[in-house]
This record gives sequence, C-alpha cells and structure tokens, in this order.
Amino acid sequence: MSAPAVPLFGYQRKWFLDRSRFKIGKFARQTGKTFTTTLEVVDDCFEHAVEGRRTRWVILSRGERQAREAMNEGIKLHAQAYKLGFEMNEFDWMGDAGSYRALEVELPYGSKITALPANPDTARGFSSNVFLDEFAFHKDSGAIWKALFPVISAGWKLRVTSTPNGKSGKFYELDTGKDAAWSRHVVDIYQAVADGLPRNIDELRAGIADDDAWAQEYELHYLDEASAWLSYDLITSVEDPGAGVPAGYQGNPCFVGRDIGRRNDLHVIWVWEQIGDVLWERERIEQKRATFAQMDEAFDDVMTRYRVARACVDQTGMGEKVVEDAQRRYGSRVEGVLFTSPNKLIMATRGKERFEDRTVRISEGDPALRSDLHKLRKVASATGAPRFVAERDDDHADRTWAAFLGIHAADGERTEYSYQPARPVRDRFSETSDDEERAFRMASMRRSRGTY
Repeated sequence: MSAPAVPLFGYQRKWFLDRSRFKIGKFARQTGKTFTTTLEVVDDCFEHAVEGRRTRWVILSRGERQAREAMNEGIKLHAQAYKLGFEMNEFDWMGDAGSYRALEVELPYGSKITALPANPDTARGFSSNVFLDEFAFHKDSGAIWKALFPVISAGWKLRVTSTPNGKSGKFYELDTGKDAAWSRHVVDIYQAVADGLPRNIDELRAGIADDDAWAQEYELHYLDEASAWLSYDLITSVEDPGAGVPAGYQGNPCFVGRDIGRRNDLHVIWVWEQIGDVLWERERIEQKRATFAQMDEAFDDVMTRYRVARACVDQTGMGEKVVEDAQRRYGSRVEGVLFTSPNKLIMATRGKERFEDRTVRISEGDPALRSDLHKLRKVASATGAPRFVAERDDDHADRTWAAFLGIHAADGERTEYSYQPARPVRDRFSETSDDEERAFRMASMRRSRGTY
C-alpha cells in the first residue's frame, strides 16, 4: 500500500488506509468523501501499475452530473498527482434498458476506471471493484443492490459512501446493520473539524437555518419517515439538475403558487413550467420580512417573465388584500385559496400524488427544500379529522405549500389569454397617473379574453 500523493485530514487518512473488502462511510456534507474515495481508487490502480498488473473500477453516481464530477474533480486530479499517464474517453454505454453516458479513464497496464449514472442496468454491466457514491440518494437503491452484488462476488472490493437520507433505502440498512462483514466509518461535522477540516460550525449552522437539515446533513441523524407526508426517498426521486433554473424556461404555460408570510414565515413564490405531463420547478423566490410592496413586485416580475396560465395565492389572514390586489391587476388568472383543513387536505393529497407519479421535477441537492418538504406531517385532530402540521411552530413548510398551491393551479381550469410582456414594475406603481393605470388594466382585461 502506497502513501497518498495528496495531503489528507485525519478522518480521510483513516478511510483511505482501510482496505477492507467491504467498506461503508457515513460522512457529513462537503467533507471530501468522494474526493478521498476516488483517491483510493487511483492509488489501487497505481499499485497494480507498479506490479505490472491491471485492475478495474466502476463508479456509480446518482446521476450523470455527479459521475462527471467524480471523474473530473477526483480521478483525473489524483492521476495527475500520482504522475500516472491516462487517456480520457466519453461514450454511450449500451445496457439492456438503454444507453447511458459513460466517462472512462484508461491507466498504465490496462487499468480502467468508468463513471456512470447508477441504476440496476449499469450495476450489473461490469465485473469490477465498485464505488457507490452518495448511495442513500440513488433511485431504486434496493434494485441496484440486487443487480450489483453478484457482480462483485468474485473477490472484488466495494466502497459505499453517503450522507443520510431518511430511515429507508439500502444505505440505511447497510449502515445500521450489526454484522461484522462491513468496516463502518462515521464522520460528522464535529469530527471533521476536530481532524483539521477548515469549517466554522456556528456559521454553517446559522447559514443552513434549519434544524432538520442540520441534523441530517451535518450531524448524520436519520430522520423518522413514519409520519412524514413526503419521504426523503420520494423527494429525491423527483430531483433533477435541470429544475429550478430560470434560464431553462421553454416558453410553455406556467402555474404559480404563492404562500404569504412576512415576519416569522417566508413569502414564497413557486413557478412550475408544464412540459408534456410533467411540472418542472422553473423558479422559486423566497423573501423574509419583506414589505408588501416588495412581495408584490416579486410577484409582478414573475407574471411578467413567464407565461402564467393560473396562479393560486394563499388568501388566509393577511393574504386577503394580497389576493384582492393581484386579481385587480391580473383578473381571473389569480385565484385565492383559504387554508382551511379541507383545502389543505386536497392540496397535500394532490401534491403527494404528483410526487408519487413522478410528474414533477424539483431542484436537485437543496437541503433546505428537502427538509421543508419532509417536515410536513399528517396528524389527527381531537375530532379525528386529519390536519397537516410542520414539526416546529416557527416554520410552517412555506416552500411546500407554495409548491402545492402551484400544483393546485395546474389542476384547475385555465384562463385563455394573449401573452405579452407586462410593463416594468416601476412603471405600474410609480410612473403612471390613475387614468393611465385604469386604461392599462382595462386593456389587460380585454387581452385576457383572447387566446394563446
């Protein structure tokens, strides 16, 4: 075993030097788990090259983007540090269920390292050592495991790393197992910092501003899934790197959900773009302690930039005037929704159905959003009627309700209208006379009776 060609912190060195055949690591976010494991992969190839032999590794990542990062920011850098010449190739790998984009590095004496998106098809496609990167977030982790294990049965090594993702999935089962077959490593943020990782723990905790997200992402707690309306597996199954990117807007009809909050809660505007039968998160605007004017300006900006067919706005409490003002500007495209128990049940049920049917796509790798979606609980009231609550009194799952309001908007009747960009917000609110404003509204109402 060679010494690493890259300086490591104590917990990384311990993981690197452990050459057990089966090894699993539960690491806090951004502590270098992928970086260190790809270093071990390259070091193994280096040892084989020194002995004039070859070996084979496959990296199965959550998606193509993560596979590319593991290759470009791990394997290639480490190969250069070891002064190993290599050839980099990119190609379409053909499996039984289709083709997948693969990246492959070929090293001296024929050793190869291939990075692919993880699924049961790619898991059974190679006989090699395997690195499962962020395994708790792999879709169909159980099916991947069943396809994978026969592949490594002939003496190959297996490396599994991840941050927790709820009390479900194969990673949770492996990590909490009591068998002696696995070498288990646990590195929370406190251990990582104690071993030299340069991070300010108080600053990180204040920045994430969410106790659930902090507990899972940095303290490595498995949060209970039993009463969660949306499980972590369900949430991560609809994440996509193309979601939440305003520049990706394709000009299709959009549906907007707007949850009103000012002092303690967030004001959230969620924009869904409908592409085929799937709703894509296109943009999410979050404001805290904003003035009503600032909130209206953000909403007007969304209505200007997107082809909004319908917007559902929280009309409860302070939302009464917000809805009234929005309807005066945009007519029947805006619907107010009172957060009564029956209405919340309807929206939450439809929202969950969309997640289960995989007909929504949300931003990938957003801890605050994951925690917000996961914290919603369905409980029984004193009368036995169902009601929805968030885990803490100071956080009401505002992002979740904005998303559900937008899904509710997509399910309702659409207003046909002729789309054209609205005037800038400053013109509507500060540079027109009352007569001009009334004329503009009348013209808008006439256009709303047109068609796309």
